[in-house]
Amino acid sequence: MKKILTSVICILIFHLTAGQSPQTYHNPVIRGDLADPTIIRIGSTYYATGTSSEWAPYYPMFKSNDLINWEQTGHIFNKQPDWTLSSFWAPELFYYNNKVYAYYTARDKKGFSYIGVATTDNPEKEFTDHGLLIKFGKEAIDAFVMEDNGDLYITWKAYGLDNRPIELLCSKMSKDGLQLEGEPFTLLRDDDHTLMEGQCWFKKGNYYYLMYATNNCCGPKSDYQVYVARSKTLKGPYEKYKGNPILTGSNDILSCGHGTMVTTPDGRMFYLCHAYLTGAGFFAGRQPILQELIIDNEQWLRFKSGNVAQLQHPVPFAGTKQKNSNILHDDFKSKKLKVDWSWNYLYSDVKIKTGNGYLILSGTQKNNNKNGSVLCIRPIKQNYTFETQVVNSNNSLKGLTFYGDDKNMVILGYQNKALVLKEIKEGEEHILKKINLQTDKPYLKIKITDGCICSFYWSNNSKKWNLINTEDKAYDQLGRWDRAARVGLIHCGTSRQPAKFSYFTIQ
Repeated sequence: MKKILTSVICILIFHLTAGQSPQTYHNPVIRGDLADPTIIRIGSTYYATGTSSEWAPYYPMFKSNDLINWEQTGHIFNKQPDWTLSSFWAPELFYYNNKVYAYYTARDKKGFSYIGVATTDNPEKEFTDHGLLIKFGKEAIDAFVMEDNGDLYITWKAYGLDNRPIELLCSKMSKDGLQLEGEPFTLLRDDDHTLMEGQCWFKKGNYYYLMYATNNCCGPKSDYQVYVARSKTLKGPYEKYKGNPILTGSNDILSCGHGTMVTTPDGRMFYLCHAYLTGAGFFAGRQPILQELIIDNEQWLRFKSGNVAQLQHPVPFAGTKQKNSNILHDDFKSKKLKVDWSWNYLYSDVKIKTGNGYLILSGTQKNNNKNGSVLCIRPIKQNYTFETQVVNSNNSLKGLTFYGDDKNMVILGYQNKALVLKEIKEGEEHILKKINLQTDKPYLKIKITDGCICSFYWSNNSKKWNLINTEDKAYDQLGRWDRAARVGLIHCGTSRQPAKFSYFTIQ
């Protein structure tokens, strides 16, 4: 009887567990355009940031307790550092002596890309800038810092704009991490002319491992991939792995690389880098993906799941589950703007006032730009809608935008009691539709399908929507080479005639 009962129980367990798999997560782990990600761990909390390019505030900061669910907490800078002009790329976080450092790339006033440094005691608050750290040749980008035997070293990509091989250079730093000491030396040189950047450098066991990205970083034909080299001494020579690349694209993932390794409290290694999704997912830009690293029997670094990037992996920590957020709603009741918003600082002085259920947006256009001030959100999916209500009428055009830059966008707006649908392509404006409205507080909505195909709607009451365009139109050229298109609110006009909105929803 006992044998029969045991058999029955075993059969029941088999049927109950058949087909089940370990809990998994799905890449990307941070949704939306966030290229060149960097990650650190403080205790059991992880922090990550990445490129913000021409959007302010600068370098959005995220935190997580499980590596797969991330929440934005703020930005490294709310105010532009004095030495910079534009192009806020490739920040690198470094935690040392209870202080968080951010080594970041930006263009100086002459248009050259160099590396600055900022610090904070709390990564969830704004950093204090310490100015320019590395001004080297025509270009110094992609900083990475390592501590070795009590000394600090910083690496960067050099000679990318010169007619000579790219090199990953290194310099010793002062104990406080704010100055260089001694002459730079070479860690690795691109003699194969495969390109070389976005390095991550650390010591594990007997070796110093140098991970880096090769090939082209950006765009629909890009082919970024991850290489590794190693050395038993810090200064080298570094031996390139014969099995490179250790991570390359797949049918689902395009162009992966430029990341940072972080260790869990129990010593496992995870690598956070960026990649495009293939198909319509491409239009969300370069998004952070996470994969586990191991060291094999021959002491080479490789990825646990193999050298082809994967969308799905076992969760890093048992019992955790990846959450799915599809809605962002802002009712503008708070006087403090939500951290999700960003604006085009390069082309206008954006003026924002929020509270009491309204957002007032205006700005003074700069650089002879007449195409407006925008307040935008990073899209995180390929199919979504976003909507608002305009609650004032004047000579300014105000409403929704699908926005690449100041010369490439589409606008669904309201102006002088008329609905206006227009596109701007390479600076040339085309009015697609103009409709006189009886209401002076219209609701506006744009539906995005497959990442770039737009349908436009308006409503009197936000319940019954009127389709404006009878044919959907693809805006697949809005993304810039280093950033994806964003969606949000726009104001085109003088600061004396602002735009006023009652809410914004993207879902």
